[in-house]
Amino acid sequence: MNKVILMGRLTRDPDVRYSQGENASAFARYTLAVDRRFRRDGEATADFIGCVAFGRQAEFAEKYLRQGTKIAITGRIQTGSYTNRDGQKVYTTDVVVEEQEFAESKAAASEHAGGFQPQNNSNPFQSAPAPSAAAGDGFMNIPDGIDEELPFN
Repeated sequence: MNKVILMGRLTRDPDVRYSQGENASAFARYTLAVDRRFRRDGEATADFIGCVAFGRQAEFAEKYLRQGTKIAITGRIQTGSYTNRDGQKVYTTDVVVEEQEFAESKAAASEHAGGFQPQNNSNPFQSAPAPSAAAGDGFMNIPDGIDEELPFN
């Protein structure tokens, strides 16, 4: 089974193009910055994953997705290769988007309207409310280190 589920922020606006011919179809390409669960030396790290959407999914990306938007996608991994101008073989890996949806509220998204902003080295939960209080985006803040207390880990 080839199934991928990702949540992250767009590193820039999607690049959308249309095919030629009478049945023109949209094609969108964007990169998601997906935070890694574990931190190295206390610093947040992310993977930058190339995504490709076709048809209606590409049109949705063109209309609604912008740099910094947090989305969740499902899709499949597709690999390929081509020979570049220097005659070297280049291997590619992309996620072909099957579904995509927003992963934060409009209020939370407006805080990121300036675009993708990497995490700073400080603890993001230092000034957060108590775990029982809900954050402004409708999600509860969960402090670091609580994973060990969860029964399903």
